[in-house]
Amino acid sequence: MNVKRAYRFRFYPTPEQEMILARTFGCARFAYNYMLRQRTDAWYGRQERMGYHETSAALTELKKSEEHAWLNEVSSVPVQQALRHLQTAFANFFAGRAKYPTFRRRDGTQSAEYTTSAFKWNGSVLRLAKMNAALAIRWSRTIPKGAKVTTVTVSKDVAGRYHVSMLCDDVVTARPDTAGKIGIDLGLTHFAILSTGEKIAAPNTFRKNEARLAKLQRRLAKKQKGSANRRKAKLKVARMCAKTADSRRDFLHKLSTRLINENQVIAVESLSVRNMQSNRCIAKSIADASWSEFVRQLEYKAQWYGRSLIGVDRWYPSSKRCSSCGHTVAKMPLDVRAWTCLECGATHDRDINAARNVLAAGLAVSAHGEVVSPMSL
Repeated sequence: MNVKRAYRFRFYPTPEQEMILARTFGCARFAYNYMLRQRTDAWYGRQERMGYHETSAALTELKKSEEHAWLNEVSSVPVQQALRHLQTAFANFFAGRAKYPTFRRRDGTQSAEYTTSAFKWNGSVLRLAKMNAALAIRWSRTIPKGAKVTTVTVSKDVAGRYHVSMLCDDVVTARPDTAGKIGIDLGLTHFAILSTGEKIAAPNTFRKNEARLAKLQRRLAKKQKGSANRRKAKLKVARMCAKTADSRRDFLHKLSTRLINENQVIAVESLSVRNMQSNRCIAKSIADASWSEFVRQLEYKAQWYGRSLIGVDRWYPSSKRCSSCGHTVAKMPLDVRAWTCLECGATHDRDINAARNVLAAGLAVSAHGEVVSPMSL
């Protein structure tokens, strides 16, 4: 199966490379923000449409002026790609997939995208345009031989770390078939409860670092704006947030990969996370759990490796239905964690029973040839 696959690595630039990247980030950010203002003024001020070709022509004229001659000091490719990203942002806005584009901040995450004409890759060494030395990349995994690198994106996050993402035309081979079938019930105390009876504890990455993060944020709030101490305090906050996000991402990838490797069919309940987060008592815990990201990873990994991911309707009474006889009780308050079926006398753990019902419903959906996408998360 031919797929677009990105390999992301951390790298450590030299002082000279840091200066070049800082200028490149600044030029790309300026081009994006400047043309965003031009397109906004053209539409709301003069009722004129301004697309990618108009902004590209305007950028060419801008580079000819003495005031903006510094735009020519960096590679033209990342600056031009910023206009393409702006065009994509507007396309997503008009299609209803995103909000109106906003200006890029100087103190936010910085990025620059290089196409094939602006970098050299020989399978082991990466060189970017306007740089004499190769990037000192920490190779945490190997890029498959024969994979064609089409795009390289260099970024610097708010924690001061540099990353390079290499987008490749890759070939993914389906995994050997397995007899495993599993249903998943997502929760907060336990992140995932499987139909096999296994309960996977929630990592609670944010909750574990919440007190420390709050302390660092209070210290940051007391620093004078524009001071060196404020920059240091802000960096500490960013590093703590990055640590939390990295831990959560690592947990989700390891769990999703394990479930994909062990099971041929995976059934998961489709949840309306956005509506559930309106409950302020559990909103923070739901955001910390990242159910949507977990299902997204399951979906694309199942597609890559020849597995079946089945979404079960959110209104299916998985918790209230007896997995032994099918009897459904009228009410099941959240504080009831174990219950006994009045029809067959079977005693159930609420979450394990729900996971078994999710699996049964998923197999029924699959047998009838229906497709229920879990992307409603």
